[in-house]
Amino acid sequence: MKPAKVYVLRYGHRPQRDKRVTTHAMLVARAFGANGFILGDVVDEKVKEAFEKTISIWGGRLHFEMGVDSFKYALEWKKHGFIVHLTMYGLPVDNVIEEIRNRMGDLLIVIGASKVPRFFYEVADYNVAIGNQPHSEIAALAIFLDRYYQGRELYFEHEGGRLRIIPHERGKRVVRKQPFSTLDA
Repeated sequence: MKPAKVYVLRYGHRPQRDKRVTTHAMLVARAFGANGFILGDVVDEKVKEAFEKTISIWGGRLHFEMGVDSFKYALEWKKHGFIVHLTMYGLPVDNVIEEIRNRMGDLLIVIGASKVPRFFYEVADYNVAIGNQPHSEIAALAIFLDRYYQGRELYFEHEGGRLRIIPHERGKRVVRKQPFSTLDA
């Protein structure tokens, strides 16, 4: 049975340095099937603006919060769900994905930006590695969600929004569901 919810907690975001990377992590969370994205410990209006623009244009129902205490959020999550911490030091994803996929409760996926405190290694029910070499947390999140949903996330439809891409062998085909205002430029 699938968890009722899949959320991503981004820990350690540094606004001056990580805006683009965190925005891309949020985009991957949305596109690959997460129900929510939590930007822990800081408020970054640029990330929020990118989130709101993405939902407005492309649709979806991704829950978004920022500025929450990451430690408290994780501890509160444990009352109704479980935590997967993506780290290159964890167990290989293929060794644990089936168990995670079949586990009851809501799933919180933790991805770091700056050095991740020991707390997350200890609070996590699973420390999961997408390879044991240095890599991007964005790539780790995408691969984990792909393995978790077994490729079905690539076909999820996002309700709402004003644009939809029509798969096409050559070129770009985009359907506009409603006209853009001058504010969208």
